[in-house]
Amino acid sequence: MSCVLTAREVCQCLRDAALGVLSLRPVEEPGDTGLVSVEVEGWRLRLDFEGGRLHHCERARAPDGREGNLETWQRYGTNPVNLLSTWELAQIERLLAQPRRCLAE
Repeated sequence: MSCVLTAREVCQCLRDAALGVLSLRPVEEPGDTGLVSVEVEGWRLRLDFEGGRLHHCERARAPDGREGNLETWQRYGTNPVNLLSTWELAQIERLLAQPRRCLAE
């Protein structure tokens, strides 16, 4: 088992969130840079979400502590967001665009 998260592992986390198997919860509002942090049942993801579009995943941390980042994934020619189907991507974008009620809880 690798110590670094692969793009496929992070993509599977996003797929599970898109399907409703795991719940995606923003933990902060997007900043001026368009980056938003989300939690997906123990996973921590930093996503580039600007203009209602999910562009890429900057970094990720799995519940077991393994981490991955954009630089590493691009070295191997992909990004977790690029591996999503059109429908999965639309679902994640819809979840990210929902009102941020959960931030106040």
